[in-house]
Amino acid sequence: MCFGIVSSSLAATPPGVSYDSVAIRLLESGLRNCEAFQMLKELTSHAPHRLSGSPDAARAVDLTKKMMEQRGLNKVHLEAIMVPHWVRGPVEEATITRSTSKKGTKLTICALGGSVATPKRGIEAEVIEVKSFEQLRTLGESAKNKIIFFNRPFDPTKFNTFETYGGAVDQRSRGAVEAARAGGVAALVRSMTHVIDDVPHTGAMGYVDTVKKVPAAAISTLDADMLSKLLLQEKNIRVRIQLTCKTLPDTPSANVVGEITGSEKPDEVIVVGGHLDCWDKGQGAHDDGGGCMQAIEVIQLMRKLGVKPKRTIRAVMFMNEENGNRGGKAYATAPERAGEKHIAAIESDRGAFAPRGISVQADSSVLAKVQAWRSLFERMYADRIFPGYSGVDVSAIVERGAAGFGLDVETQRYFDYHHSDNDTIDKVNPRELELGAIVEALLCYLISEEGL
Repeated sequence: MCFGIVSSSLAATPPGVSYDSVAIRLLESGLRNCEAFQMLKELTSHAPHRLSGSPDAARAVDLTKKMMEQRGLNKVHLEAIMVPHWVRGPVEEATITRSTSKKGTKLTICALGGSVATPKRGIEAEVIEVKSFEQLRTLGESAKNKIIFFNRPFDPTKFNTFETYGGAVDQRSRGAVEAARAGGVAALVRSMTHVIDDVPHTGAMGYVDTVKKVPAAAISTLDADMLSKLLLQEKNIRVRIQLTCKTLPDTPSANVVGEITGSEKPDEVIVVGGHLDCWDKGQGAHDDGGGCMQAIEVIQLMRKLGVKPKRTIRAVMFMNEENGNRGGKAYATAPERAGEKHIAAIESDRGAFAPRGISVQADSSVLAKVQAWRSLFERMYADRIFPGYSGVDVSAIVERGAAGFGLDVETQRYFDYHHSDNDTIDKVNPRELELGAIVEALLCYLISEEGL
């Protein structure tokens, strides 16, 4: 007896419909034109720096609404939200001011998202390197009035790059708070990437009301390694940091929504989406312009093939995932949700790379049902279906009872680009991006027809 084989038509397939034939048609139609990439080129060229509250974020809202309308999606509309508005500012500089061998050397840095500015003349202080918060706490009085340099690198032995990221990102998210608690005057954080280069990677950081706010910046891995070696060779190294970032009042923005309305159960909804905002470095091609364009392409592929799903399949461009997730939270609780039942929420936010499978955030019965469809994804080499997290944007929908799904992709290069000037359209392969949309389209169709 073989337990790993599933009929390509499945027991509950509607008469005259072969799921295998739908999978083949989706694959051929998608790869013929790679339309998701054409949309991504338009997004990244017209609205590259889509940080919440920015002019480019506003342009992206208008542009993706127009994309949906031009492609014939049903019920295209905006759902208004208020979003944070942090501005990087024109000055991001760091210079070694005391060293026998490196005095005057510029360090490549960028402000972390949400950081306060330095005083106009900057902050100059001695630098102390630590690899953990625990190590910092052991320093006692010696950490006071110092720039705290957090330099714990990615663990290169981990295969799962998100596990590696998770083992280092606390330095970025909490570094400023821990530095201030120790009496430090600023936080300098090693960039969150495997690559050793001169490109700093930004990302969200936070403060707490009971701790003084100190400036925080990311330093490129190349300069982090250089500074670390210098601290071993010389004592009392001093650095001056200058940042002109600031937080402005909240700004109006919106989620962008369009769908193909279900033919039999229109009030049962399958959401597919990504986040439209991105950091103001690079173009947000992988994070997460690609995921948004895939969502639109899911519905466009179905319309091209004349597919009429039983349940509603809805594309959502969520706003403000990077520094607040207000879009995801607002969508789940919006007045428009009255009378709707969300049965599934699918997110693509791991880079626009070749798909490898689907993570399932649901109970064992849902996991088993989706795993029974594995053979339909084999031709795309995307048949790894496993329990796992879906995504930040859809988390509020999942919390309210929907099954969550995440598009799993080949991620070994993701953190080469993540939150940096490296995240540009030339790093995206059109076929890999399209394959992700095809996998999502097939999953949406199967759920629409079979339910969960």
